[in-house]
Amino acid sequence: MARIKRHRIIVWAVGGVVLVAGIGVVVASSRVPLNAKTDEIPLAQAKRGEIDLRVHATGELRASHSIMLAAPAVGGDALQLTHLVRTGQSVKKGDVVFEFDPSEQRYKLEQNRSELQQAEQEITKAKADAAVLAAEDKVTLLKDRYSVRRAELDVQKNELVSKIDAEKNELALAQAKRVLAEQEKDIESHKASGQAATYLAQEKYNKAKLGMDQAQQNLDKMRVTAPMDGLVSIQKNMNASGGFFFTGMSLPDYHEGDQVQPGSAIVQVVDPQGLDLTSKIDEQDRDNVMVGQQVEVVFDALPGQIFHGTVKNVGGMSVRQFFTTNAKGNFEVSIQLAKEDPRLRSGFSAQIVFLGGVKKNVVYLPRQALFLKDGKRIVFVKMGNGYKQREVKIQSVNESRAAVEGLKEGSRVALIDPTAPRKTTGASSSTGSSGGTP
Repeated sequence: MARIKRHRIIVWAVGGVVLVAGIGVVVASSRVPLNAKTDEIPLAQAKRGEIDLRVHATGELRASHSIMLAAPAVGGDALQLTHLVRTGQSVKKGDVVFEFDPSEQRYKLEQNRSELQQAEQEITKAKADAAVLAAEDKVTLLKDRYSVRRAELDVQKNELVSKIDAEKNELALAQAKRVLAEQEKDIESHKASGQAATYLAQEKYNKAKLGMDQAQQNLDKMRVTAPMDGLVSIQKNMNASGGFFFTGMSLPDYHEGDQVQPGSAIVQVVDPQGLDLTSKIDEQDRDNVMVGQQVEVVFDALPGQIFHGTVKNVGGMSVRQFFTTNAKGNFEVSIQLAKEDPRLRSGFSAQIVFLGGVKKNVVYLPRQALFLKDGKRIVFVKMGNGYKQREVKIQSVNESRAAVEGLKEGSRVALIDPTAPRKTTGASSSTGSSGGTP
């Protein structure tokens, strides 16, 4: 601190830099004095050496080609599983994977078959009734025509009979013609009525036939077969808890005898030739993972055995999860395994190591010593009783260390921000764990 010989001294604190001004004199210091004791700030020393750029992550084995098999949407009550293959069992296309109790569908089939037979009888009866009525109408029509013809002959004799008899003959002819006309109309009405009765019976037959066909289709759906060659993966029974479910709840797999709601997913048939390993890496590790990079994988279900693979794809967009306290984003990485193994199953979890390079002869320090201020990466270098803020450039970074430029080997840097406010209790102050992240 520069020595001031004036008596009037004014002190300002601007942006963490102390300015001391006398009469016409201003002295600036680049160091940051602390309100707390300096030994309360944890320090780390910049060292020269090498850092390993390997990235450690977890992943899950997923099937790139799989087909989900569900209970048929047949309507009605729940279906009961009577047969179900085991998880991991190999199936061929057309093999029966699971079956349901067909009793209800058989009952519906027989019921619709009975209705169909009844409709057939009604059609036969309607046609027979129409035929009998048509025959009766035909006979009646002949009689009425005969009556008209006889009345016409009687009218022709009017010149030979009395006037009264002649008028009777005329009235008889008119009556006979009226009866004939009414009979002809009745015949048309009887014909339409017979056709309607037959049509209604036919519609009943069609409805029963449709119901019977539907029941037969539902009966056939009670046996679900594999659509392709693959391995079976039994799904969780979401209805095992009675419809109550919350995140993290443990549910059992489907078993024979379970009641299944129509449309529920029961089995996933997985193509064992198309398994991909997926993982998520943090934003700060994105630069250390690239397409074609070699990886080592250890599956939790197969401990002690190392599998090899390469990075197939790295997501181009960072994805943040909602409802989490972690504000950092993740990139999804897809990994192609080097060889197939019949023991691998979709859903296996794995520990993954992305084999990055090694940076040699670099100055590195803990990542906790890096801070972001005004869009720049800085460190707080210990200088006497204070700290000096210094901008650095990050060369490489791994999970715990960062190689930087702009910092000398042996420099001591703060692991927490000395300018950040801290809670004090009495004469002592406690420091927070607000270390920086690159």
